[in-house]
Amino acid sequence: MDPMDPTDTAPFTPLDFQLVLLRRMADHQPGLVEDALRRLDTGRAAMREANRRWQAMLRSPRRRGAGARYRSVLGPPESVTERRIGDLTMEAAAWPLPLWPDLRFEVLTAPGGAVWNEWLVRAPGAASPEPRTVEELRPWSCTVDEVARAFAPARPMEGTAPTRWQLAFTAPDATGERREHVAEFTWGLLQRLVR
Repeated sequence: MDPMDPTDTAPFTPLDFQLVLLRRMADHQPGLVEDALRRLDTGRAAMREANRRWQAMLRSPRRRGAGARYRSVLGPPESVTERRIGDLTMEAAAWPLPLWPDLRFEVLTAPGGAVWNEWLVRAPGAASPEPRTVEELRPWSCTVDEVARAFAPARPMEGTAPTRWQLAFTAPDATGERREHVAEFTWGLLQRLVR
């Protein structure tokens, strides 16, 4: 089944896209992913199939650009804003995902249409967590930006896969002792502390 084939009767839906996000998160948080699959009333087989179809879409010779791909799967963005990063003006398009109502899936596109970043961010108006100790960093509780702000200065690091990021920072524990830590994020959402 080719998701880009016009004769394919199974469209790639927002539910399928959420399953793609969960598939990568399952590597580090299988329990949270199982809970999410139950909330979505689906299972691991559907998650694997959605991921297979997504990968086929990415590799198809008829593939669309990333911006067009997200619009075809998620529909029109909830918001589109400009964001300055250095000398560049980026377009930030954001979509709600039912599984994470306080987050948005954001795609940053550079001039010319190249996608610079794709990840989950806090929704405008949603309460942002303000962790003060490393113990408050629970899986799926914070985005990359929120951890970087809470424990500034933080240093971005390369992740272990294209949809993963790591962040090095110093944070106190519950007793007040400060230590170096590295957090790993998948699609911009905290998964675990690796150090």
